[in-house]
Amino acid sequence: MSKWPSSKGRKVLHALLRIGYRVKARKGSSHVQLEHPQRGVYTWAFADSEQLGPKMLARIAKHTGLTPEDL
Repeated sequence: MSKWPSSKGRKVLHALLRIGYRVKARKGSSHVQLEHPQRGVYTWAFADSEQLGPKMLARIAKHTGLTPEDL
């Protein structure tokens, strides 16, 4: 069993903002460029209501440093 729970895109985006990412640019409703002082730029391309599964959350965590406790 994965340590990552399924989560909505909105919840994961807010968690990224809480751990230090800030919005650098926004294009449309779901494409957002996030910037972190140490980790650089990450492009967020998920709708707020989109359900993200454990595998996708693990991929996001690999690039952003997000942990299950941050959600």
